[in-house]
Amino acid sequence: MSPIKLAVVDDQATIREALAVMLDLEADVDVVGRATNGAEAVELAAEHRPDVVLMDLNMPVMNGVEATRLIRQADPDVTVLILTTFDDDESILAALQAGASGYLTKEAGRATVLQAVRSAAQGQTVLAPEVQRRLLALASRPTGTTPSDDVACGLTAREREILQLIGEGLRNPEIAQRLVISEATVKTHINNLFAKAGFHSRADAVRYALRGRPADRGGHPLL
Repeated sequence: MSPIKLAVVDDQATIREALAVMLDLEADVDVVGRATNGAEAVELAAEHRPDVVLMDLNMPVMNGVEATRLIRQADPDVTVLILTTFDDDESILAALQAGASGYLTKEAGRATVLQAVRSAAQGQTVLAPEVQRRLLALASRPTGTTPSDDVACGLTAREREILQLIGEGLRNPEIAQRLVISEATVKTHINNLFAKAGFHSRADAVRYALRGRPADRGGHPLL
C-alpha cells in the first residue's frame, strides 16, 4: 500500500516541525508539506492533495475551521484531522460542521496521534475521549429540536435512535450495549441509515446529529 500523504498545519514552528519529523519517520506516512496558517493549508492541499491534513485551529491569516471548510469543499476526498489545544463546545462543533473527520487535543501522545492519522486515512472518525464526553453532554441537553427533515423522516425509529447515539460519540459496541442488540445488528442499521441519508462517513452522521445543537453562547446554530 502507498504511504499516507500527510500535511501538517500549525502556526507554532516547534510543534509543526516536531509533528512532521515524528510522523515522517513512520514507514506508512509521507509528510508532503507543512503550513503555518489556514490560507497556506488550502494552497498546500490543492497542490499536493494529501490524504490527511493534521490541522491546528487558532492560527493567523485564516483559522483552521475556515481552512477545513475550504479544503473539503475543493476536495471531499481530503480528510482533515484537528489537533488543537482547544476542547470547548464551540470549537468542537465548528470543526466537525466544517468537515473535519476527527478531533484531538495536543495532550495526545505520539502513539495516539499516529493511530489517529492512520484511522482518518481509512475514513474513520477519530475523537479524543474528552471530546466524546463533551459531545455526549451536548447531545443530552434539551434543545427542543429533533431531526424532522426529509432525511430523518426516511429513517426508521431504530435508525433515528442509532443516529442520535452516533451523535453522542458512541462507537458500535457501545451502541449495541446501550440498545441491548448485537453489534452486527448495529452495523446493519448504520449501513441502512447511511444509504438512506447519503452519508459517506461517520463524521457526516455526527455533524447531522449535532446540527441542531447550540454553537455559541448566544445559542445560534452553526448550520
